Amino acid sequence: MSNKQFIKDLQEKDQIKSVFIATDKVIMTDRNGKNYLSLNIKDATGSMNARMWDRADEYEGSFQSGDFVWVKGHVQVYQNRRQVVLHDIKPAPESDYNLDDFINGTEKSVDDLWKDYLEYLDSIEDPHIETFLKNISQNPEFQNLLKKAPAAKSIHHAYMGGLLEHIISICGLMDAVASHYSWLNRDYLIFGAIFHDIGKVEELVFESGIQYSDKGKLVGHMNIACSYIDKYSQDIDGMTELKRDILKHIVLSHHGKLEYGSPKLPFFPEAMIVAMIDDLDSKLNTIFKFMESELEGGESWSRFHQGFERYFYLDIFREKLTNSK
Repeated sequence: MSNKQFIKDLQEKDQIKSVFIATDKVIMTDRNGKNYLSLNIKDATGSMNARMWDRADEYEGSFQSGDFVWVKGHVQVYQNRRQVVLHDIKPAPESDYNLDDFINGTEKSVDDLWKDYLEYLDSIEDPHIETFLKNISQNPEFQNLLKKAPAAKSIHHAYMGGLLEHIISICGLMDAVASHYSWLNRDYLIFGAIFHDIGKVEELVFESGIQYSDKGKLVGHMNIACSYIDKYSQDIDGMTELKRDILKHIVLSHHGKLEYGSPKLPFFPEAMIVAMIDDLDSKLNTIFKFMESELEGGESWSRFHQGFERYFYLDIFREKLTNSK
């Protein structure tokens, strides 16, 4: 295993030959109409933008976002920010890196998040939904997975404990929405907050980096969650098939649109809200992590974010962070 170079230690003109995680990979076009490859490389100490100016189309298909990759290149400073000019990039075998150098955990206390999780379960008034959620949550294997699981491979909450953090964040938002719109069924909203992504405890594996499991690739987290509904609700007295279908619909429609991967559109307001709030929390986490990584150099504006198709104004964000310390 080669000596690891860490993002936090890299300086201008440093030569790089080390393993990183590749994220946010995209082909872009320069002013002359030539394609180049843009991505971020990250480890446990931070992230940095990297660019491949030559043979971009050739390299683009050689790895995926979320992969561990060998990076060869050098560091330059552009617009007061460090940036890697890539000379070569290729997938790295597991034997070439130590997972502890790469995988971050949630900055929040997992014990506190779990306490909040149990309090939300206790707050549900529908006895069938409460019993169902407690049935699965009392399973020791499920508990262990949920406390560790990320919410995604490389986009939002893509770190250990990220799924539980995402769930608790959405539960808080659901409380506010249910309080404001009193005609909504709060139990369905809280269920959706807890269960919409719950299948990711099996869809993703994280023993050797965050990757999709065979089950995740073949079945997907929505179908995994629906199988949990069938398994853990069968022996609940009074639990109707219609209620099971309502719960499954909240899960199956939570991407909001068919083109976003939901097999069903949301057909009632609570399902629509689960989809919208999930999208909101996911995007805000992505934006926060991006803006945080862009503060280096003191610029007022971020670099262009390809996914959101815009620059972000950093000064308000920087001021908020400074005042909160």
